[in-house]
Amino acid sequence: MTEIDLLVSARWVIPIEPDGCLEQHCVAIDQGRILDVLPASVAVTRYCARQSVDLPTHALIPGLVNAHTHAAMGLFRGLADDLPLKDWLQHHIWPAEGRWVSSQFVRDGVELAMAEMLRSGTTCFNDMYFFPEECAQVVRKAGIRACIGMIVIDFPTVYADSPSAYLDKGLRLHDELRDSRLITTAFAPHAPYSVSDEPLTRIRILNNELNLPVHMHIHETAHEIEEALVGTGRRPIARLQDLDLLGPNLVAVHMTQLLPAEIDLLARTGVNVVHCPESNLKLASGFCPVDALLDAGINVALGTDGAASNNNVDMLEEMRVAALLAKAVSQDATAVPARTALRMATLNGARALGLDTLIGSVTAGKQADLAAIDLAHAASQPVYDPLSHIVYAAGRGQVTDVWVAGRQLLRAGHLTTLDEPAILQRAHAWGDRIRERPAS
Repeated sequence: MTEIDLLVSARWVIPIEPDGCLEQHCVAIDQGRILDVLPASVAVTRYCARQSVDLPTHALIPGLVNAHTHAAMGLFRGLADDLPLKDWLQHHIWPAEGRWVSSQFVRDGVELAMAEMLRSGTTCFNDMYFFPEECAQVVRKAGIRACIGMIVIDFPTVYADSPSAYLDKGLRLHDELRDSRLITTAFAPHAPYSVSDEPLTRIRILNNELNLPVHMHIHETAHEIEEALVGTGRRPIARLQDLDLLGPNLVAVHMTQLLPAEIDLLARTGVNVVHCPESNLKLASGFCPVDALLDAGINVALGTDGAASNNNVDMLEEMRVAALLAKAVSQDATAVPARTALRMATLNGARALGLDTLIGSVTAGKQADLAAIDLAHAASQPVYDPLSHIVYAAGRGQVTDVWVAGRQLLRAGHLTTLDEPAILQRAHAWGDRIRERPAS
């Protein structure tokens, strides 16, 4: 028998690659990687595990990949609800950020978000926010996986005073994280309306060498398109094409305003799209044509956006809304079936971040990023199709165990690397402070 670190047995294993559901299977893990996925009856004769975990009523899935977050903004959760995007940003969020965002704010906000994400089965998140080095520090301590954006925006903030200063700080962070096992980086220009041609050109030139994701809000609202046409005579996607930024490295977030010719262009250039259905609904930004994008062969991932506009970072809920919304928008009940929604939240997210050879499926050779969902709850009984239940019935309260690279970060509902009472205490303190001195 082969000695290994960990053997996880589950009632169902949903590998993503290949499609389908494996009953009464085990995942053998050693040195943080998946060694084997095999029937439980065979596993007990082949492997001797230093630790065994038995999940008799659970579905074991790849850890969820939240492909678009502003993690620290959880500290603004509920601050300015029921407003359109422009009003929400310009009159409420940006003033609040100007008053409150600091290195400590980011550390405390990211810790709050990580606790929430791990509790809902997310093992990797793609972040765009200020003080990314602070985000990296707490991510490293928690042991979660993250792609951290090197934020770029034209206007000065407490973090940097010019596009060059943003980029210089980001590149220093990239160099510091070169050898990190769990943290990668991406260029993160905020949006076409907030980043001018010169810094975007510099990003393209730098990325010819670095080959990183370029994470950007694009075509989020009709107002964005109208302003671009007035200001430049071009829709934002056309401008990005002229700047040679359309390609497999581009992670285009929201994309609610797309013409058929633009969908064809995205498919030809290999652009990745991140769909954020709950944030788009709440801000009335529009509907991403997910079914049409998938039919065109475009890689579509899922993100929650920040908890200030969602108001959570729950990828299980995001999957459900994405699947249901796609059916309504396309007027086709077969659009985005459960297996597609789960793939969008796992392997497609990993692919958008350039991590699909490492994570996104329960596949031998990949890192052991896993989440276990207990389907014994009344809300998910009886079980005819566990994959369908994960998307349409299960809630984050049913996530019991989570591993990242074989390290257990949630064990029987308890966080193992985060001090949740201390995190909550700091979040309460921020809430009291912000409530007493509103920015607007």
